[in-house]
Amino acid sequence: MRNVVFFSGYPALMSTTPIADLALVSDRHSAGLIGRDGSAEWLCFPRFDGPSVFARLLDDDAGHWAIRPVVPYETTRRYLPQTMVLETTFRTGSGTVVLTDALLAGPDDGGHRLGVGVPHLLARRVSGLGGEVPMEIEYRPRPEYGLVYPILSVVEGGVTARGGVDRLVLTTPVPLCIGDCSGYGVFTVREGETRHFAMQCSTPEETPARVWDQAELAARLDGTIVAWQSWSGLHQAYDGPWRDLVHHSGRVLQALSFQPSGAIVAAATTSLPEWAGGERNWDYRYTWVRDASLTMGALWVAACPDEASEFFAFLTTAAPSLHKDRALQIMFGVRGEHDLSERTLPHLRGWRGSRPVRVGNGAWNQRQIDVYGELLDAAVRLEQQIGDIDDDVRRFLVACADTAAGRWREKDQGIWEIRGEPRDFLYSKLMCWVALDRGIALAGLLRARGRVESWRRTRAEIRDTLLREGWNDRVGAFTQAFGSEELDASALMVPITGFLPAGDSRVLATIDAVADRLTDDHGLVYRYRTGDGIDGLAGEEGAFLLCSFWLAQALAMSGQVGRAGEAFERAAAYANDVGLLSEEVDPGSGELLGNFPQAFSHIGLVNAAWAIDEAERTARAGGAAGAGGA
Repeated sequence: MRNVVFFSGYPALMSTTPIADLALVSDRHSAGLIGRDGSAEWLCFPRFDGPSVFARLLDDDAGHWAIRPVVPYETTRRYLPQTMVLETTFRTGSGTVVLTDALLAGPDDGGHRLGVGVPHLLARRVSGLGGEVPMEIEYRPRPEYGLVYPILSVVEGGVTARGGVDRLVLTTPVPLCIGDCSGYGVFTVREGETRHFAMQCSTPEETPARVWDQAELAARLDGTIVAWQSWSGLHQAYDGPWRDLVHHSGRVLQALSFQPSGAIVAAATTSLPEWAGGERNWDYRYTWVRDASLTMGALWVAACPDEASEFFAFLTTAAPSLHKDRALQIMFGVRGEHDLSERTLPHLRGWRGSRPVRVGNGAWNQRQIDVYGELLDAAVRLEQQIGDIDDDVRRFLVACADTAAGRWREKDQGIWEIRGEPRDFLYSKLMCWVALDRGIALAGLLRARGRVESWRRTRAEIRDTLLREGWNDRVGAFTQAFGSEELDASALMVPITGFLPAGDSRVLATIDAVADRLTDDHGLVYRYRTGDGIDGLAGEEGAFLLCSFWLAQALAMSGQVGRAGEAFERAAAYANDVGLLSEEVDPGSGELLGNFPQAFSHIGLVNAAWAIDEAERTARAGGAAGAGGA
C-alpha cells in the first residue's frame, strides 16, 4: 500500500480529488465514495441513481462529511477481509487512529440476504490504536446534487437537516457548532477509545431517520462485517491465478448490484470524465443490456450462479418491449425504468472543470442492434439455471433472435454509443450472428425448432458478410466498421464470442494489430482512436481498461499465455490501493479516469483471469499427454 501525507484543509475551487483516492462503500442500494483523507466525497440515497447528499467529487460546494486528524498524518487503507467495509489508518506524530466506514447491512443479512432491509445509513467508527490524536469532524450535507443548503438543528445525540425531500439525521457523540448550513467539531481520540458516528436518510414513506445509540451502531457495524464475510464465504470458490483480485472484483460487482431487482449498475458515479476538462462525461448509474453476457461469465467465476440468475431475471423483466416499430432498449434504471432522459446540472463545476455534469443518459433511446446477441449469449451461459423459464420469457428470447435476423443489416451507434452518424459497426453485426447462433443452441428450450433452418440461413449470411466486409486487407485486421480502416478493440470479441477460432490467422493478425497500433506507451488498449471527431465528440479519452483485459483474454484463448499474463498484469496494476478500477487511464500520467469503480473493468479482469487459468490448464494437460505418449 502507498503512504501519502495529508494536511488539514480543503481547496476552495472545483473538485481536484484524484479518482484513485476514492474507496467504495455499498449496501446494495446506494453507494458512497470515501477519500483517502477521511472525507465522504459522494453519496446518493436511497438508491444508486438517487440525488446526491454529498457530491464534492463534482464541485467543492456540493457537500461532504470529513472525519480526520487536525495535524499532519500518513494514511494507509484496506478493506476488511472478505468485505466491502473500509478501514483507514491515520498515523500522526502523537498517535494512531483507525476510521472504519460502511453502509450498514440489514439486521439479518447473511449470505444471499445481503442488502435486504438496509437502514440507508453510513456508519463511521473512530478507534484509537496508540497515543492520542486530535480529530475534527466537518459535516456539510447538500442534498439534490448541491442545490439544497439545509437548515441544521442540534438535537440530543445528533443533528437534523431540514430541506429537500428526504430526512437526514446525523448521529454524533461529539457536539458540533452549527453555522452556514454546516457543522464542525473537534475531539481527541486516545488509545482504546472508540466513537461511532452515523448519517441516516429516510424518504417520506419510510420509517423516519433517527439518532442511534453507540451500542446499537457498534453491533450493526460488526453485523455488516459478518454479513459481507458470510456472502463471500458462500460464493467465492475461484482458486486460479490472481485469486485475491478475482474475489475482490466479485465483491465489487456485488456492491454495484441493486438488491431489490438484481440489476448491476455500470459504475457508482456520474460525470467523472474520460478526459480531464473534456465533455465526455456520462451518467453510469444504470444497467446496460450490453453488459449481460460478459457479466454472466464474471459472476459465475467470482460470485455464484444465483447472482447471475438474478441479473438475467432483471433483464428479462425490464427489457421485453419488442414492438414491431421499436428496437430493444439498451439500458434501464435499476428498477427497470425505461425513460432515462439526460439533463445537465449547470451549477456544478465538474471534476477538474469537466463539464457538463450530466444526470440521466441520452443513449437510452439509441438504436444498437448488438443487444439481442448479448441477451441470448447470457441465456446460453445460464441454460441449466433457466430451464424452467416461463412462456413470456421464452417468447421474448425467440423475438430477440428473430429481430436480430430482421435488423442485422441496419446501421446503428455501436457498442461505444457513438453520438455521430449511424454506421455498419463490426461488433453490432457480430452480435447479431451471436444472437442467431445462441438461438439455435437454445432452440429446444425455447420451443423454436421450427425457426432453426431460417436462423441458420441468416447466420451464414451474416458470417459471409462479416468475413467479406469486416476484414480489411490494407489494415491487415478486422476493423471498426464496414469500409473503415480504423482499428477498434471490440474486434477482439471475434474470438471471444466463438465467431472464429482464436488460432485463425485473421484473429491472430487482429490481436497483433490491436497490441501494436491501438495501445498507449504503457501497453494499455484504446477503444479506438478519437481523432477527427470520428465519434461525434470533441477531445480525447484515456486507454480503456476493459479493452486491455480483452486483449489479455484473446491472447490466452489463442494459446499465447505468456503475453496474456503480461497484458493482464499491465492492466491490473492500475487498481488503486484498495483494488478498485476506473473506466480509463490517462496515457500520459497513468492517472485513473472515468466513472468509478467501473463494473466493466472488474468484469474484464475476472474473465481474463479465468481465460488465462483455462489456457494454463490446457497447456499443462497437453504437456502431460505429450510426456505420457513419449
